[in-house]
Parts: sequence; structure tokens; C-alpha cells
Amino acid sequence: MKRWNGWGDDAIELELHADAMAFLQRRIGPGTPPTDATLEQACAGIPASRLPAHPLVDTRPETRLRNSLGQSLPDWLKLRSGQVGTVTDGVAFPEGGEQVRELLDYAQSCGAAVIPIGGGTSVVGHLTVPAGPQPVLTVNLSRLCRLTNLDRQAQLATFGAGVLGPDLEAQLRAHGYTLGHFPQSFEYSTLGGWVVTRSSGQQSLRYGRIEQLFAGGTVETPRGTLRVATFPASAAGTDLRELVLGSEGRLGILTEATVRVSPLPQREEFHAVFFPTWEQAQGAVRTMAQARLALSMLRLSNPIETQTTLTMAGHARLIGLLETYLGWRGCREQKCLLLLGASGSSDTVAHALRGALRTARGYGGVAIGQAMGNKWKANRFRNVYLRNALWHKGYAIDTVETACDWSRVTPMMQALEDAATHALAQSGEKVHTYTHLSHIYAQGASVYTTFAYRLAGDHATDLARWRSLKAAVSQAIVTHGGTISHQHGVGLDHAPYLEAEKGPLGIAALRSLFHHFDPRGMMNPGKLVGSDTP
Repeated sequence: MKRWNGWGDDAIELELHADAMAFLQRRIGPGTPPTDATLEQACAGIPASRLPAHPLVDTRPETRLRNSLGQSLPDWLKLRSGQVGTVTDGVAFPEGGEQVRELLDYAQSCGAAVIPIGGGTSVVGHLTVPAGPQPVLTVNLSRLCRLTNLDRQAQLATFGAGVLGPDLEAQLRAHGYTLGHFPQSFEYSTLGGWVVTRSSGQQSLRYGRIEQLFAGGTVETPRGTLRVATFPASAAGTDLRELVLGSEGRLGILTEATVRVSPLPQREEFHAVFFPTWEQAQGAVRTMAQARLALSMLRLSNPIETQTTLTMAGHARLIGLLETYLGWRGCREQKCLLLLGASGSSDTVAHALRGALRTARGYGGVAIGQAMGNKWKANRFRNVYLRNALWHKGYAIDTVETACDWSRVTPMMQALEDAATHALAQSGEKVHTYTHLSHIYAQGASVYTTFAYRLAGDHATDLARWRSLKAAVSQAIVTHGGTISHQHGVGLDHAPYLEAEKGPLGIAALRSLFHHFDPRGMMNPGKLVGSDTP
């Protein structure tokens, strides 16, 4: 069963070995395991629903609690402490677009706000329920999950927007196809969520980000139904797909999406390469991207993340032998790990890997084969369970991600790590921070930084620490010319920094757009741009 106050399946526990814990304690000090509230305690303080009765709406406290929060650290703090704050007044589980339309009409009739939810994996406050007198209805799309059409000639597949990643892939694989969209949240996030937050999968270098995969769909808005037709290309004015992509529930509810699919790859390989320095590693991946090699993934860890990865892996003897070998080849304290992948026909994969490994050697790279790459692939959706394991030991993990042009990548990485270190130092705490480039482009790269630090065990103190850290790293992103989000979206947490990226005129345009489709401001209020007033 899905955890109510953490990540993923509650039957899965990630064990932390002694070497990993000793490493973390040396970096930031010993943690104190917190005392978590029970589900019963968290539900006990939920007030009665303010919504009038409706046959599609569930107003039980547990259902409302499970659909009111995502996976951000503030969400975890609320759930784990039992101080959940405002929750939705009711949750509906529509089974088709007609019922979504009925629910929007119902919400308008009783003056309710509406928050769509897919897999509930948001880490930036997309699901936060606004406080105030207005009742809130959450529309859970999990029953809109079927493959409704597959056009083999055009390689287009249409799904209900609430389909989870594994279910989507299973339905496509039965017909010999894949979408190829694998964010870390893949097991619990949905197609609709990917579209409205502009998600990026781990193998987007081959398959594309969700904006390349999304071909069209249907959105139920307070003003009516918006149908976005599919075309291979069009010069007919503004692309309506762009209104839906990244809209985060502000226009309405995406009920179905048509996506561009690919035949299942004939061959897929993931290799590991180590470089002596960050500069050499960055030069290699930039060269690979700009050469347009047919790779599916490039993921480059900086020296601290590389050290962390090797330490957390366990198998001390094997890692020791590897490090000895790498030392002989010139990869020592400042070594960086690159994971690269290729997918497609056997000839395409062989050609891409030859080119990539030849480029790597030119920058001092040492290839060690597929063993580490295969291990990463096997665990790529399990590593996030580290959040649960470390919480129980008294540690919090949070992340921030951005994207910028190549000239800004290294300064951005340093600025994010420095900003986090300084922010936590204000409360007398240390932070273990490390970075990787999760997606590589010819123009630049994403910069994805992780922060591990100790929990205070007090809700107010831990929330204050997070706010200090989040503000510091978000301001560093703005100052150093990055986007406030490369793949997580905006929600509430990033909204204060959006105007620096879009400008006042751009923000005003977004507000006018949302007001056109949602004159009363009922759809996911407060997300992205705050007030709906144009």
C-alpha cells in the first residue's frame, strides 16, 4: 500500500549500511530519530467537510488527508508531525471526462476551489490547499487510466490522463511500443502530471522531454472543453499545446492526452565512465551533446556526489579495488562519475557508444563497463526511498534543480552548494550537499543539487530551516541566470521567483490566460502566479 506520510510502497524499506551512516555522521553529525504522528492522530484534527453532498465526492478524513499533500519537505513535516493544517473538503474519483465536467459544474455551484491530483508526487507545493472560507474539492484522476486509442501508422497513443507510469508502459509494451518517459517519480506519477508540469524523463536525450512527446489532448475548463488536435507540425498561429504544458491545473483538468510513442528498443545499454576532474568531465559531455550522438542519457556527478555514490553503495572491498584501479589511471580525489546510455537498434546503440567512449577517452575518461550502469538502471526508481530511511535516522533530504547555458553551469553548481551551506550555518548546522547534471543539451545542462542535513525534531524549527535553505538556493538560481525549474514545476514554492524569469509582462499574460479559462479563479488557486486578476 502507498505510504500516507512518505515515499512509495510501505512494504519497501531501504537499509542503510554502517559505512554509509558513518560517512554521513562525519559530514554533518549524528542524527536524532524523530517521533512521528500516527495516521489516526493526523486524521483526528481534520474538521468536517464544508462541501454539500455529492455522489462522486468522498468526505472521509483519511481520504481527504491522503489527497491534500505531495512529497515536498514541508508536506512531509506536516504529515510526520501530525500538524497537517488545511486539507481538502472532499475528493472525487471521476471515471471519464463527462464526470469531470459534472464535478466542475458542481464546484461552481457551491463556490468551491478545485485542485486536480494525479500521483501526488509534487515536490513544490502543487497540491497545497489554500486556507480560508472557500471550500476545496480535489479531483483524483486515477481512474482515467486506460489506453483508448493506438494509431500505429502515426505512432500516437491516447490515454486517460491519470495513468501511472508503469501502467502506461505496460499497456504500450503489450503492443510493442514505449513512451520512454522515465522521471525518478515514474512509479507513482501520471501522464497528466507530466504534461502540466513539463516533466523530463531520465532518457530524454533520446525520447525527448514531455513537450516533445505531448501531441494533443482534452482539457475540461470552467468555461468549457478545450480540445487540442494532433498535427505533425503546424504554422497556424499559437500552438495550443503550449497553453496546456506547464499549466499546473490553472486552466482546468487535463482528462486525456495523446503522446508520440516509439517502438521498443532492440538494444539498450548503460555504461559508467570516470574522469579525473570536473572540467574534463564537463568538456566530454558537452562535446557528446553538441556532436548529436544518438545517446539516450548522460548523467554526470560532481566529485562530492561521486564520493557519496561510491560510499553509499556498500561493498567496501569491491569499491576499494575499483578506487585503486581508478587511481592508477589518474582518477583520484576529484574524480567524477558519468553514466551514459544508448537505446534503439543494435547498430544505432553500437555506433553511439563507440562515439561516446572515444570522446570520453579524449578527455581522460576511464570506462569501466556496464556493471555500474546496470546497477543504476535496476535501482533508479528505488533510490528515492533513501528519503524514508534517512528520516528515520534523523536526517532530511531535499533537492533543487535548474538549467542554464554552459558558461553558467559550474558557477551555478558552486553557488547552489555555497548558498545551502551558508543558510544552514545560520542555525549552527552543517549540510552535506552534492550535484549532478541530470540532463545534457547542446546549449547547456540541468543542475540538480541534493541537500542532506539533520532534523531538529521540532516542526516549527525544521520548517524554518527548510524555508531558509529554499530561499537561499532559489535566490542563487535567479542571481546566476538559471530557470527556477527544469523539471519539477513551479507550484507554490517557486512562484515567488517566477517573475524574475518571465518578467512583469509575461506574468500579466499568464494571469490573463488563466482568467480567460477560469473567470472565478477556482482552479488550483495561488499556484504559478498567485492572483488571477489580469
